[in-house]
Amino acid sequence: MKNRNTKILLVDDEPDILEIVGYNLAQEGYQIIKASNGKEAILKAKKEIPDLIIMDVMMPEMDGMEACEMIRKIPELSQVIITFLTARSEDYSQMAGFDAGGDDYITKPIKPKLLVSKVKALLRRRNEKETSSETLNVGGIVINREEYIIIKDDVVIALPRKEFELFYLLASKPGKVFKRDEILDKVWGNEVIVGGRTIDVHIRKLREKIGEEFFKTIKGVGYKFEI
Repeated sequence: MKNRNTKILLVDDEPDILEIVGYNLAQEGYQIIKASNGKEAILKAKKEIPDLIIMDVMMPEMDGMEACEMIRKIPELSQVIITFLTARSEDYSQMAGFDAGGDDYITKPIKPKLLVSKVKALLRRRNEKETSSETLNVGGIVINREEYIIIKDDVVIALPRKEFELFYLLASKPGKVFKRDEILDKVWGNEVIVGGRTIDVHIRKLREKIGEEFFKTIKGVGYKFEI
């Protein structure tokens, strides 16, 4: 099957969820690896190097947020896609997930067709990004798209996938105002549903890491990168 080389790590303390999600994704040809808590997820992720991790938030031993933060610190796992499974749909939960380094979230109860569609969209966009090895040099900041790093004042800054993609988009055309809908489409894809404050959360993190002066908010419209 065409997806047989793609590994997906499923992490949940509920056996039924692992069974349902695993079955539906296995039907698409993906290799499925399972873990029942955050600690086990980290060990299996380091061993298997999955392409995507679908991880529950509330789990014993170690929750999904903490596991995500630890995974992001492992160099060989820094670019794995991490999607949270959560029964909570409040903005604070979504923002906490993005702050921890997550790329997206899926709310329970899980709808198999939507799950498969979202997984395909996430993996497709990752593959599209990986076909490019462009390097930008904007305002003295080097942006290496192949390694997902930036270099500012001789300091290497590693960014989570979505933060990097948002930064790359804005920096690719300094001075251009990117509308919110355009940002959501190009960074997250129109097939991936994210909360309304997703962009704001990522911009805040970029300002903290790169500098307030580079990112300007255009009220009611979107954002632009200024040199």
